[in-house]
Amino acid sequence: MAKLAEYSLSTGWSFKDGEDKSPGAWMPVPVVPSVIHQDLQANGKLKDPYVGFNELDARWVNEKSWIYRKVIQKPTVPAGSAIVLAFDGLDTFATVKLDDKVILESNNMFQAHRVEVTAGLEKEGEHILEIDFDCAMIRARELRKQDSKHNWASFNGDPARMSVRKAQYHWGWDWGPVLMTAGIWRGVRLEVYHARVADLWTVTDLDSNHQFARISAFAEVDAVHLDSSYKLNFTLSLRGKEIARETATLESKVAKVTFDIDQPHLWWPHGYGEPDLYEISASLETDQGELHNFVKKIGIRTAEVIQQPDKHGKSFFFRINGVDIFCGGSCWIPADNLLPSISPERYRKWIELMVAGRQAMVRVWGGGCYEDDSFYQACDDLGVLVWQDFMFGCGNYPTWPELLESIKKEAIYNVRRLRHHPSIVLYAGNNEDYQVQEQAGLTYDYEDKNPENWLKTDFPARYIYEKLLPSVVGSLSPKTFYHPGSPWGDGKKTSDPTVGDMHQWNVWHGTQEKYQIFDTLGGRFNSEFGMEAFPHLSTIDYFVENEKDKYPQSHVLDFHNKADGHERRIATYLVENLRTATDLETYIYLTQVVQAETMMFGYRGWRRQWGDERHCGGALLWQLNDCWPTISWAIVDYFLRPKPAFYAVARVLKRVALGVRREHHDWSVTHAQPLKTSKYELWVASALQKEIFGKVELRFLSVDTGLEIHERIVHEDVRIVPNGTTNIIVDGVIDHAAHAEPHVLAARLWLDGEIVARDVDWPQPFKYLDLSDRGLEVKKVSETADKQVFQINTRKPVKCLVFEERDDIRLSDSAMDIVPGDEQTVTITGLQPEERLKYKFLGQ
Repeated sequence: MAKLAEYSLSTGWSFKDGEDKSPGAWMPVPVVPSVIHQDLQANGKLKDPYVGFNELDARWVNEKSWIYRKVIQKPTVPAGSAIVLAFDGLDTFATVKLDDKVILESNNMFQAHRVEVTAGLEKEGEHILEIDFDCAMIRARELRKQDSKHNWASFNGDPARMSVRKAQYHWGWDWGPVLMTAGIWRGVRLEVYHARVADLWTVTDLDSNHQFARISAFAEVDAVHLDSSYKLNFTLSLRGKEIARETATLESKVAKVTFDIDQPHLWWPHGYGEPDLYEISASLETDQGELHNFVKKIGIRTAEVIQQPDKHGKSFFFRINGVDIFCGGSCWIPADNLLPSISPERYRKWIELMVAGRQAMVRVWGGGCYEDDSFYQACDDLGVLVWQDFMFGCGNYPTWPELLESIKKEAIYNVRRLRHHPSIVLYAGNNEDYQVQEQAGLTYDYEDKNPENWLKTDFPARYIYEKLLPSVVGSLSPKTFYHPGSPWGDGKKTSDPTVGDMHQWNVWHGTQEKYQIFDTLGGRFNSEFGMEAFPHLSTIDYFVENEKDKYPQSHVLDFHNKADGHERRIATYLVENLRTATDLETYIYLTQVVQAETMMFGYRGWRRQWGDERHCGGALLWQLNDCWPTISWAIVDYFLRPKPAFYAVARVLKRVALGVRREHHDWSVTHAQPLKTSKYELWVASALQKEIFGKVELRFLSVDTGLEIHERIVHEDVRIVPNGTTNIIVDGVIDHAAHAEPHVLAARLWLDGEIVARDVDWPQPFKYLDLSDRGLEVKKVSETADKQVFQINTRKPVKCLVFEERDDIRLSDSAMDIVPGDEQTVTITGLQPEERLKYKFLGQ
C-alpha cells in the first residue's frame, strides 16, 4: 500500500467572464487560492479598488458570474487507491464539473468539500476541471424575493446578504467597501490514498492543582477498505522531544489512546506564563510502512467564563488555569477584502502587534470569516486568547430547512477544524443580531424554551443561536464556553450593564457622550466600543492620488470613510476638545489624539473596575485592524501602522499600571464657569499574582510654567494587591482658589527603585490650554547598526508626543505625555544611524 500523496492544483488555471463566449475570453490565473479581483488586476482588467474612487469602477465585477478552468492529468494511482478532489474553500455559489460532468454544487463559502473522482479520472491523459461561480449578489436578491414573509431587518449592507453563507462584509460595512469576491479562495488539491487520518483531536483533563493531566487522543480514519492490519501510532512531544507513545489497533473508524502527564507544561496567555504547546501526531501504518501522518499542536489549559451573582449583578470574566484574567484586547475584522492576499507572515505580524500592545484577547467578529489556520496558530504560539464569533452579523437571518442544514455543516466543519487550538476560549453565536431583534421589535420570549416555537416567530434566527450552534459546540468541543451572541446576557436587554457582554457605542454612535466619562458607561464585559481616527499620512498617500485632494474634508477622503455621519461625529469630538486645523497632517494628528484619549479613558477606568469584584471583566476595542486603506475605528491601519491609540492602550494594559484622574467637569454644560474645587483619585492596577510593594508619587505641575504649584504627595512602601486594584487616594481635593492656573496631575510608580508606570491627568478640554513653547528636547543618547535610543526632557508638560511611523521600524513607545523632571527614553528599532524620525505633539 502506498503512502498518501497530495498534488497541489495551485497553478495552470484560467478564468473568464461567464457570459463571454469568445475564443479569446480566457485569461491566466497567476496562482490559486485567489479571488476574481486579484485575477482581473493581474490581467490589467481592473484598477486597484483600494485607490481613489476605483471601488466604484469595480462595481461591475459584483454582478457577474465567472468560470475557472484547469487541465489536469491523472496522477499515479497505485492499485486499490482512491482519488479525492479536495477544496478547502469555494467563494460562494460554485458548480464544479469534471469533463463536463457536475461533481459538486456548493453554496457556502465557509465549508470545505471532498469529492471522490477515482472513476472520473480513470482514463489516462488530460481532463478538464471547470468551476462556474454564479453571482452571489444576484442570487441573494433572488433568494430574498422568494421569502417575502420574512422580516429582513438588518444593519449594514444589502439585507439580502443574510440569505447567503458568504462573508457578510463583502456587501459593504461601515468601514469597508462593496467588493463581491468569487473564486477558489482556499487551497485545492488531489489526494491519492488507500487510507488516511481524516481528523485528530484531543480531550484534556487537568487536575485542580495543575500537577497532572490526562490527554485522550482520537484519530478518525478514512479508508477505501478498513483493514484489520491497520494500526495507529500516537506520539506526544514537547519542544521537539518525544515524551510518550501509544499504539491502537483499528476496530472502527475512530481510534483512541490516553496519555497521562505528570507536571504538565501549561498553555498560558502572554504575560501570565509561557504559551507552551505539545505536538501530537497520529501515524497510520501497516506492516508495509506508514500510509499517513497527521500532526497537530495542542495546549494543556483550563478556560472558564465565570458568571456568578455579585453586588453589580452577574459577573462575566475569564479564568485561565485558575487565574482570573482581565481581557484587554481588540475586535478583529478580516485583514483584507481580498482574503487570499493575507499571507501567514502577515497574520503573524498582526498577532505580534497585539502582544507588543499587551493585548490579551482578540475577538474574531461575526461578519467576516472563520480565519485561516495560520491566524489561530499565531494566537496559540504567542499566547493571545480568541473569542470566536460564528459568522452571523447585524441581522435577522432566515431559517429555511436547506439553509439550516448548510449552517449546521458549516458549524461542524469549522468547530472540528478549530477545536484543537488552546487560544480559542469562547464561541459566540452572532454579532449584534439580538440588537437587531430589539430595534426591529421582533418576538423574543426568553421564557419559551421550545426551539420549534422559535422557528415560527418573526425572529427565527434564535433557533440558530440557542439550539443549532450550541448543540454543535457541545458535541464537538464541549469544554469551550458557548455564548448565544455578542452582546447577550441571559435574555435581558443587550444594553443591560449588569449581565453578559455589551457593545457600548454611546461614545461616537448613540447619544455621543463625552469620551472623558467612558468608564461610567461600561458593563460586565465591554466587547465593543470605539472612536474613529485618520490613518497616518503615508497611508493616505497610498489611496489619495492627487495632491489637490489632500485636505481633511476632500471627497475622496470622505469616500474612504464608510461610517454614517462620520463628518459630524469627527467634527463634534474635535471641536469639543481641541483647537482644530485645516492642514491635513495636523488634522490627522488631532483625530488620533482624540482616539488615543478615548481609548485611554475607557480602558483605564474599566481596568480599575476589575479590582471591584470583577465589575468589568474585559474590554475589546472596536477595532484592531482594517480590511483596506481607510479612515475607521482601527488602532492599527491596513498597512500595520499603529496609530497613537495603540500605544495609549498598551500603557494602560501594563502588568502594573498607574492611574490618576480628576473628576470630569463638563465645560459645555457649565458654559466655562470655573470650578471652585475638584476631586481626584490615584490608584494602581496590577495583573501580577503576588503582592508587591512600591513607591507612588503625585506632582501638581503648571501647564503654563512647568513649575510645581502644590506640594507633591509621596507614598512609600505602598502594598499593591495582587490581580486587582489598590486605591491610594480616593477623595483628593484641588482648591482652585489657591491653585487657579491649569495644571496636570503627574503620577509615577517605582518598584525596586525603577520607574515602572506613569500617568498624567490633564485639565480638559485641551482647546482652552496654551500649549506653545514647551521646551521639549529629544536627544539621541546611543545607537547601533539598527537601533537608536532617544532621551526626552521638557520644561513644560507635553501632551501626546507621537513619533513618525514607518513600515521598517518599531517604537518602544509613542503618544507619550512628558512632564518636567521626569526624563523618559524611547528605543527605535530598525532605524539606521543616518535616519531621523519626525515627531509631533499637541500645540506644536
